[in-house]
Amino acid sequence: MVRLFIAIDLTDSCREALSSMHEPLIGMKGRLAIVDPSLLHITLKFLGEVPADHIPLIISALKTISSSPYEVDIRGIASNNPRRPRVIWAEVQDGGRSAQLADAIESVLEPLGFPHEKRPFRSHITLARVKEFHPDLPGQLKELASSESPGCESMPISSFLLKKSTLTPRGPLYETLAEVTL
Repeated sequence: MVRLFIAIDLTDSCREALSSMHEPLIGMKGRLAIVDPSLLHITLKFLGEVPADHIPLIISALKTISSSPYEVDIRGIASNNPRRPRVIWAEVQDGGRSAQLADAIESVLEPLGFPHEKRPFRSHITLARVKEFHPDLPGQLKELASSESPGCESMPISSFLLKKSTLTPRGPLYETLAEVTL
């Protein structure tokens, strides 16, 4: 079994811009697991544990997707829940293009046995996960969101990736298995 997900990779300049968020996140109360900048991405679909012999079928299905390149702006810090956050992310603005791409991915993978995601797609880049909540954290996040912006504008999106994720005690290791050009 192989743990897989489909994602959009970030440019080096956007990774660098987002890494500026580490310092303020490190200083927040509670315990946060901060994502290493080299691992930052926009997840389009998490597939989970998949038999290795299914990978060629997945790649073939993904290559049938027809879409054109587009751009995203990465602005603002938010979380999944303003009162009790579990995930802290950078907001991605793209006029719904990543959601359209995610929907196309859902459609081509559903016949292969991957259920359609029930939650609405929200384009974002996970910066940290809250491992231990502290009551001051929502206020600190609100202050960070109003004072800082990751400032990555007009990042070109010309492909998406099928990635393998290997979980280790030091964190996940990602390997690109296929790239699909838009």
